[in-house]
Amino acid sequence: MRLDQPRPPRRRLLPEWDAEAFGRLSERIARFLGTGRFLVWMTVVIIVWVLWNIAAPAVVRFDPYPFIFLTLMLSLQASYAAPLILLAQNRQDDRDRVNLEQDRKQNERSIADTEYLTREIAALRMGLGEVATRDWIRSELQDLIRDLEEQRRRDGHPSRISFPAERAERPSGRDADDR
Repeated sequence: MRLDQPRPPRRRLLPEWDAEAFGRLSERIARFLGTGRFLVWMTVVIIVWVLWNIAAPAVVRFDPYPFIFLTLMLSLQASYAAPLILLAQNRQDDRDRVNLEQDRKQNERSIADTEYLTREIAALRMGLGEVATRDWIRSELQDLIRDLEEQRRRDGHPSRISFPAERAERPSGRDADDR
């Protein structure tokens, strides 16, 4: 046997088939067996079978009264239907298992993202606790203005402190308050 050349293909005694195609076919059959249409057609076939073998001329009857052949056909149908239904259920279980695993991984990612965002929000809240807000700055400035006004009154300057908006209203030119 040479190792530098591929082996010749082996002949198989059993026929080869595509397992996926067979699985899809079994699912289609199982899906049909579980419908009302199948039950109606099966009932119609059985009624026609029984009526034919009772009412038809004796020459054309193929299954006389105990209907042994009908029983055999129903048993054959059931013997094929049960494994096909089980095969379809197994394939559905496999799909469900894959979906469940994907859902579990997605849930884990969502939980990790939620925990990360929770930590980020907590850090932002802690950071905001150290940030001066507009209201706090405004109250501090008002306190400073009051302190300055009190100091100016004590030092003998009776006028109050002017703000840029108040200065814009006054005529331009220097006066005692602008020094």
